[in-house]
Amino acid sequence: MKELCIRIRDDHRFEVFIIGVIVAAGVLVGLETNSKIVEKHGGLIHVFDKIILGIFIFEIVIKMIAESPKPQNFFNNGWNVFDFTIVAVCLLPSSGAWVTVVRLARILRAVRLVTQIPKLQILVGALLKSLPSMGYVSLLMLLHFYVYAVMGTFLFRGNDPGHFGSLGMSMVSLFRAVTLEDWTDLMYTAYYGSHLYAAQGPTPVGPNPEAFGWWGILFFSSFVIIGAMVMINLFVGVMVTSLSEAQAEAIKRKLDIDEVEEREAKLEEAVRSLESQFQELKKLIEERKAT
Repeated sequence: MKELCIRIRDDHRFEVFIIGVIVAAGVLVGLETNSKIVEKHGGLIHVFDKIILGIFIFEIVIKMIAESPKPQNFFNNGWNVFDFTIVAVCLLPSSGAWVTVVRLARILRAVRLVTQIPKLQILVGALLKSLPSMGYVSLLMLLHFYVYAVMGTFLFRGNDPGHFGSLGMSMVSLFRAVTLEDWTDLMYTAYYGSHLYAAQGPTPVGPNPEAFGWWGILFFSSFVIIGAMVMINLFVGVMVTSLSEAQAEAIKRKLDIDEVEEREAKLEEAVRSLESQFQELKKLIEERKAT
């Protein structure tokens, strides 16, 4: 039984089949967002949903039997724990207090695609691995925002109070600028003054309109170049480094697994050889006794 489950688990066709089922589960959840489709084909969708859940349960049982006589080894892999949790939550009654939880779990079944495709696992691992470094980059970016927001509030409060009337509003306006969403309007309001180039906002013309000329262009251009170009490249650099490390770890883990499997194969071969020798020795002893 264990050997059969191992063959099924390691069969590439089984992996492709499970990926197809996961995609189908995601499509079903999307179809349920359409009230007309649910009204017309709700019963059929419910039947398919139960079939998909049964296939997922079958997959987990196969993987746990393949780990026998220690099925708890199944939970040594974090991705297996994720799969088990999603499937277990889907078994809860889909009514009453659990309805929201079950719906969320059914949506997350599509995320199981990550657990079936090793390349996606590497990408997710790289993302998680990069979080500490991204924290430092985010702190640097926050400092960049804060310095420019303070300067912008002092400089442009009288000219453009709708965008720079307070420190918080300045932070929001600079976030808009760093996403490149009409940031040139902010720059031209500072360049020409709100009395000539009215700002888009609750207060188009400030109480003290002033044209800052090239100083306004320098302020916004330098902020956008540093914030949108340099900082994003830092994030990309961190991700690329983490991805390289995650790929190296995946290769090392694969080599370690292959080495362990090779040792187990040699050990099994040695055991079989000893058993064969033991049988021959037992046969010789019996023959001597007979003579």
